Amino acid sequence: MPREFRFTLAVMRYRPTFVFMTVCAFLLTNALPLRAQVDIGTAGVKSIRRAIERQIDAFKRHDATDAFSFAAPNIRKIFPSAENFMRMIRQGYQPVFRPRSFAFEELTRIDGKLVQPVRVIGPDGLPVIAFYIMERQPDGSWKIDGCVLTRAPGQGV
Repeated sequence: MPREFRFTLAVMRYRPTFVFMTVCAFLLTNALPLRAQVDIGTAGVKSIRRAIERQIDAFKRHDATDAFSFAAPNIRKIFPSAENFMRMIRQGYQPVFRPRSFAFEELTRIDGKLVQPVRVIGPDGLPVIAFYIMERQPDGSWKIDGCVLTRAPGQGV
């Protein structure tokens, strides 16, 4: 089966998640006043940011297993192996796979989900915002349940 067809099937199968992430990105970039306050404390915010930092570090080291370990169960269902996950990141998420730099913005809550916006300068020098959807695990840790990349404001189409 051609790779493009498999990707299309995966997108269609997980369309509700894709639609949710797209709506989150739209709301975060266009409806900032609708953001809800986040009350998970300083330790919770640090834990979320550390998970994202550690995944980016794993990408830089080409450590697929470690990078995949920060993916939430929903993401792990979509990609049956760490290598498949890493291939998808390499092909579609270059700014977070090879960032020149990144900085965290204020953590927010959208539709009950915690979203961590991260300003990223990608390998091509262009700024993007990566919206990380975070999910708390039963053991109290935080995992990444999706990431939506959008152009930074003022970057055109």
